[in-house]
Amino acid sequence: QVQLVESGGGLVQAGGSLRLSCAASGRTFSSYAMGWLRQAPGKDREFVAGISWSGSYTAYADSVKGRFTISRDNTKNTVYLQMNSLKPEDTAVYYCAASPVSLRMGYQYWGQGTQVTVSS
Repeated sequence: QVQLVESGGGLVQAGGSLRLSCAASGRTFSSYAMGWLRQAPGKDREFVAGISWSGSYTAYADSVKGRFTISRDNTKNTVYLQMNSLKPEDTAVYYCAASPVSLRMGYQYWGQGTQVTVSS
């Protein structure tokens, strides 16, 4: 069992930056791949970024490549999403999730989400 709590969302102007954090409970955090997904109003939830259990492998949606960076600190049971050069289309609820199988899919545990709003 893994419990996830996101923080760091908020309102930012286009071109600005935010850093999301996701704190995980449970001693098995380091055995899960972690990901960030987002859902904008009226749209399906979409994959944003994922990271392997060791942190050696990462993956990004094309829409955020070069702007967002995912990282993790297994000593702190925390995964991060650094978001730079934010655009209004990045506005969404961002969810942290844990997967036992893949950094792109199979997410089994979810946080409650944190709102990110980018104004133009």
